[in-house]
Amino acid sequence: MEYTHEKYLDMIDEALKVYLGSVSDGQDLVLDAMKYSAEGGGKRIRPVLTLEFCHVCGGDVQRALPFACAVEMIHTYSLIHDDLPCMDNDDMRRGKPSCHKAFGEEYALLAGDGLLTLAFETLSKAEEIKVDTFKEALFTLSNLAGVNGMVGGQVLDLKAEKSKPTLSALQTIDRLKTGALIKAACTLGCLASEKYDEQKIAAASVYAENIGLAFQIVDDILDVTSDTATLGKPVGSDDKNEKITYVKLMGIEKSQATVDELTKEAVNALGVFDGNTSFLENLAYKLASRKK
Repeated sequence: MEYTHEKYLDMIDEALKVYLGSVSDGQDLVLDAMKYSAEGGGKRIRPVLTLEFCHVCGGDVQRALPFACAVEMIHTYSLIHDDLPCMDNDDMRRGKPSCHKAFGEEYALLAGDGLLTLAFETLSKAEEIKVDTFKEALFTLSNLAGVNGMVGGQVLDLKAEKSKPTLSALQTIDRLKTGALIKAACTLGCLASEKYDEQKIAAASVYAENIGLAFQIVDDILDVTSDTATLGKPVGSDDKNEKITYVKLMGIEKSQATVDELTKEAVNALGVFDGNTSFLENLAYKLASRKK
């Protein structure tokens, strides 16, 4: 069976509602804040990648749904916390007020915490996965979402605000801050299939690292070439926060050329898979040319 992007989105949205619906009664306000952010649309790139990598490895996509939703919950919590005044101080996310603008800073903080912990509860719902595979998935997600991955990238990003990072340093930040969770998403998809080998895991990592870095560079380009109505979030925040970006270091033209090269490298890495990789190839090109 071949899956479309729309089919994956429907599966993910339905599963997220189920997992969020499992939260105990009596915590209505924080649960509303969690649902507001997690069910509020978005590109769903990470969970889609989890499902599709499971598929190209020859696995049952349904088995990967808990992994996919866990990744999306962690991504959403990171966005909630990212938007807080103590971080990026952004008022809009996905075309509507940020979580802290809708519910207050205290509940936004708790909603992020709630999604992070619910992610690992959701991961445990993958009951058909072998114990050793599950342990590897648990380590992969916690490692790449934590101080060795996404959180570590955020720390470096904060430190960089007080300095002027080089291009190499900026790439290190973004490979962690953005790329690490994408790498987790792709790796978890392979693991969920239980038909993977180390070569496939390595290829998924190369794909993830390249589209993750390309994604961040495109974000920097759009921050100076697009508008709030198109993006659904404020533009010019990098300038406002005096952040060093790829556009500032390389200019728009060279930044786009780098995106194209990274995308090519990502697509080339897919050659080790036996399954049809056209979905992943098209997704990489789509992300490279996105307008929002």
